[in-house]
Amino acid sequence: MLCVKIPFMKNLILASTSPRRKDLLSLFGISFEIIPADLDESRQPGENPADYVRRLACEKAQKVAQVTEGLILAADTTVADGDEILGKPEDQSDARRMLLQLRGRIHQVYTGIALVESPTGKSYEAVCCTDVPMRNYSGAEIEAYIATGNPMDKAGAYAIQHSGFRPVENLEGCFASVMGLPLCHLVPGLQRFGLEIPADMVERCEAYLDYSCPTLLTVMARD
Repeated sequence: MLCVKIPFMKNLILASTSPRRKDLLSLFGISFEIIPADLDESRQPGENPADYVRRLACEKAQKVAQVTEGLILAADTTVADGDEILGKPEDQSDARRMLLQLRGRIHQVYTGIALVESPTGKSYEAVCCTDVPMRNYSGAEIEAYIATGNPMDKAGAYAIQHSGFRPVENLEGCFASVMGLPLCHLVPGLQRFGLEIPADMVERCEAYLDYSCPTLLTVMARD
């Protein structure tokens, strides 16, 4: 029997203005539009980091689904040191505190993703947790990094991809998830909605991140 591949015809919408998520989603080679979802991101009492990012990703996708039709992708990322969630720093002093707290230790980054098809309501959700080992950077490096202004809009007060600071060493998990969009978990989700994944998706991800990914093929095979 002849197998005919159905082209992906849905309007894909990214519910985020994050340039990092935009660049990562662009690796799939399909067009999409951006409709951000603004909502209260307060943590609920007793909510653990994984449930927190999952809930916010789902709420963001559902909010955009209420105003437009298509396949909506939403994500939420948080930095966690144990059960403590480290959001965006309030000021330079707060950024310094976070960077000192994380220095030379392993913490976790959680990213939740949600796909919602409007108007059918069909959905997919997943959470990626990555152990992130921070290097033992110096106090002078912290001050120089804070002076760039880069930490101020980043959860945990750092960007893993920052070429000058390079805060992370010997990462063995999903680099893209720490940036805000785990392609390893997004691939099976998009496949469930009929998207044909490029055959060289692993190579595209690794080339963009300059990182040998240990998780993408594993998650794709599992799902």
